[in-house]
Amino acid sequence: MTSAYLGSIKYYQRLLRSGAAFDFSVPFHRGQGMNSCRIDSPNGALTLSIPVVNPHKTTPVGEILISEHGNWRHRHWNAFVSSYRQTPYFDYYEEDFLPFYQQHNWEKLADFNTDLHNTVIRLLNINPAAMHDASSIRQEPYYQLFAPRHGFIPDLSIVDLLFNMGPESIYWL
Repeated sequence: MTSAYLGSIKYYQRLLRSGAAFDFSVPFHRGQGMNSCRIDSPNGALTLSIPVVNPHKTTPVGEILISEHGNWRHRHWNAFVSSYRQTPYFDYYEEDFLPFYQQHNWEKLADFNTDLHNTVIRLLNINPAAMHDASSIRQEPYYQLFAPRHGFIPDLSIVDLLFNMGPESIYWL
Protein backbone atom coordinates (compact mmCIF):
# COMPACT_ATOMS: atom_id res chain seq x y z
CA MET A 1 0.00 0.00 0.00
CA THR A 2 1.06 3.58 -0.50
CA SER A 3 1.18 6.02 2.37
CA ALA A 4 -1.69 8.49 2.69
CA TYR A 5 -2.16 11.84 4.35
CA LEU A 6 -4.57 11.01 7.18
CA GLY A 7 -6.05 8.23 5.09
CA SER A 8 -9.75 7.56 4.77
CA ILE A 9 -11.63 5.14 6.97
CA LYS A 10 -11.73 2.62 4.10
CA TYR A 11 -7.98 3.04 3.70
CA TYR A 12 -7.48 2.08 7.35
CA GLN A 13 -9.95 -0.80 7.04
CA ARG A 14 -7.95 -2.19 4.08
CA LEU A 15 -4.65 -1.58 5.83
CA LEU A 16 -5.79 -3.40 8.95
CA ARG A 17 -6.98 -6.40 6.99
CA SER A 18 -3.98 -6.67 4.71
CA GLY A 19 -1.23 -5.96 7.23
CA ALA A 20 0.70 -4.57 4.24
CA ALA A 21 3.72 -2.35 4.66
CA PHE A 22 3.98 0.98 2.88
CA ASP A 23 5.56 0.90 -0.56
CA PHE A 24 7.49 4.12 -1.11
CA SER A 25 8.83 3.05 -4.51
CA VAL A 26 5.54 3.50 -6.38
CA PRO A 27 5.20 6.66 -8.49
CA PHE A 28 3.43 9.64 -6.93
CA HIS A 29 -0.03 10.34 -8.34
CA ARG A 30 -2.14 13.33 -7.37
CA GLY A 31 -5.68 12.52 -6.36
CA GLN A 32 -4.87 9.21 -4.67
CA GLY A 33 -4.73 10.53 -1.11
CA MET A 34 -0.97 10.59 -0.86
CA ASN A 35 -1.02 14.31 -0.14
CA SER A 36 -4.71 15.02 0.50
CA CYS A 37 -7.51 14.08 2.86
CA ARG A 38 -11.23 14.81 3.17
CA ILE A 39 -12.72 16.08 6.40
CA ASP A 40 -16.21 17.12 7.46
CA SER A 41 -16.91 20.83 7.76
CA PRO A 42 -19.95 23.01 8.44
CA ASN A 43 -20.44 23.21 4.64
CA GLY A 44 -19.89 19.52 3.85
CA ALA A 45 -16.81 17.56 2.81
CA LEU A 46 -13.62 19.62 2.57
CA THR A 47 -10.44 18.45 0.83
CA LEU A 48 -7.11 19.49 2.36
CA SER A 49 -3.96 19.09 0.22
CA ILE A 50 -0.32 19.28 1.17
CA PRO A 51 1.61 21.15 -1.52
CA VAL A 52 4.51 19.15 -2.93
CA VAL A 53 7.59 20.16 -4.90
CA ASN A 54 7.04 19.52 -8.64
CA PRO A 55 6.88 15.73 -8.83
CA HIS A 56 7.34 14.03 -12.19
CA LYS A 57 5.17 11.09 -13.26
CA THR A 58 7.93 8.67 -12.28
CA THR A 59 9.00 10.23 -8.96
CA PRO A 60 8.65 7.60 -6.23
CA VAL A 61 6.44 8.53 -3.29
CA GLY A 62 9.43 8.19 -0.97
CA GLU A 63 11.21 11.04 -2.76
CA ILE A 64 8.35 13.58 -2.83
CA LEU A 65 9.27 16.76 -0.98
CA ILE A 66 6.78 18.88 0.94
CA SER A 67 6.52 22.50 -0.16
CA GLU A 68 6.01 25.13 2.50
CA HIS A 69 4.19 27.29 -0.03
CA GLY A 70 0.87 28.80 0.99
CA ASN A 71 1.14 28.36 4.77
CA TRP A 72 -0.69 25.05 4.40
CA ARG A 73 0.06 23.84 7.94
CA HIS A 74 -1.73 26.84 9.43
CA ARG A 75 -4.68 26.46 7.02
CA HIS A 76 -5.03 22.72 7.69
CA TRP A 77 -4.89 23.17 11.46
CA ASN A 78 -7.46 25.97 11.33
CA ALA A 79 -9.71 23.70 9.24
CA PHE A 80 -9.41 20.95 11.87
CA VAL A 81 -10.17 23.39 14.68
CA SER A 82 -13.16 24.98 12.96
CA SER A 83 -14.56 21.61 11.89
CA TYR A 84 -13.86 19.51 14.96
CA ARG A 85 -13.50 21.79 18.02
CA GLN A 86 -17.04 20.91 19.12
CA THR A 87 -16.71 17.15 18.59
CA PRO A 88 -16.57 14.91 21.67
CA TYR A 89 -12.88 13.96 21.34
CA PHE A 90 -11.06 16.87 19.66
CA ASP A 91 -9.71 18.18 22.97
CA TYR A 92 -8.61 14.67 23.88
CA TYR A 93 -6.48 14.22 20.71
CA GLU A 94 -5.55 17.82 19.88
CA GLU A 95 -2.08 17.67 21.46
CA ASP A 96 -1.23 14.53 19.47
CA PHE A 97 -1.88 16.21 16.11
CA LEU A 98 -0.84 19.80 16.79
CA PRO A 99 2.95 19.22 16.45
CA PHE A 100 2.46 18.10 12.83
CA TYR A 101 1.08 21.56 12.04
CA GLN A 102 3.38 23.67 14.20
CA GLN A 103 6.72 22.04 13.45
CA HIS A 104 8.58 21.78 10.17
CA ASN A 105 10.48 18.58 10.99
CA TRP A 106 9.55 16.74 7.81
CA GLU A 107 11.01 17.36 4.35
CA LYS A 108 9.53 14.29 2.69
CA LEU A 109 5.83 13.56 2.34
CA ALA A 110 6.41 9.87 3.09
CA ASP A 111 8.05 10.68 6.45
CA PHE A 112 5.26 13.09 7.40
CA ASN A 113 2.56 10.57 6.43
CA THR A 114 4.33 7.72 8.23
CA ASP A 115 4.67 9.67 11.46
CA LEU A 116 1.01 10.74 11.26
CA HIS A 117 0.02 7.13 10.54
CA ASN A 118 1.98 5.89 13.57
CA THR A 119 0.20 8.48 15.72
CA VAL A 120 -3.19 7.32 14.44
CA ILE A 121 -2.32 3.64 15.07
CA ARG A 122 -1.23 4.53 18.62
CA LEU A 123 -4.41 6.53 19.27
CA LEU A 124 -6.55 3.69 17.93
CA ASN A 125 -4.64 1.37 20.27
CA ILE A 126 -3.84 -1.04 17.45
CA ASN A 127 -0.99 -3.50 17.63
CA PRO A 128 0.60 -3.28 14.15
CA ALA A 129 1.77 -6.90 14.37
CA ALA A 130 -1.85 -8.07 14.79
CA MET A 131 -3.42 -5.75 12.23
CA HIS A 132 -4.39 -8.54 9.83
CA ASP A 133 -6.57 -10.13 12.54
CA ALA A 134 -9.19 -7.36 12.34
CA SER A 135 -12.83 -8.41 12.43
CA SER A 136 -15.50 -7.66 9.86
CA ILE A 137 -16.03 -4.13 8.59
CA ARG A 138 -18.75 -2.15 10.34
CA GLN A 139 -20.90 -0.41 7.74
CA GLU A 140 -23.40 1.71 9.67
CA PRO A 141 -22.84 5.45 10.13
CA TYR A 142 -21.17 6.78 13.26
CA TYR A 143 -21.83 10.11 14.96
CA GLN A 144 -20.79 13.15 12.87
CA LEU A 145 -21.23 16.64 14.28
CA PHE A 146 -22.60 18.15 11.07
CA ALA A 147 -24.79 15.22 9.98
CA PRO A 148 -28.02 17.03 11.00
CA ARG A 149 -27.00 19.85 8.66
CA HIS A 150 -25.93 17.95 5.53
CA GLY A 151 -26.32 14.25 6.27
CA PHE A 152 -23.75 11.58 7.06
CA ILE A 153 -20.67 11.73 4.80
CA PRO A 154 -19.05 8.29 4.42
CA ASP A 155 -15.34 7.51 4.15
CA LEU A 156 -13.81 10.74 5.38
CA SER A 157 -10.34 10.93 6.91
CA ILE A 158 -9.59 8.77 9.90
CA VAL A 159 -9.45 11.97 12.00
CA ASP A 160 -13.20 12.41 11.50
CA LEU A 161 -13.79 9.04 13.13
CA LEU A 162 -11.27 9.72 15.92
CA PHE A 163 -12.55 13.19 16.79
CA ASN A 164 -16.18 12.04 16.76
CA MET A 165 -15.94 8.56 18.29
CA GLY A 166 -12.68 8.53 20.25
CA PRO A 167 -11.71 5.15 21.70
CA GLU A 168 -14.76 3.54 20.08
CA SER A 169 -13.28 4.29 16.62
CA ILE A 170 -11.71 0.85 16.48
CA TYR A 171 -15.18 -0.72 16.25
CA TRP A 172 -15.68 0.90 12.83
CA LEU A 173 -12.45 -0.57 11.52
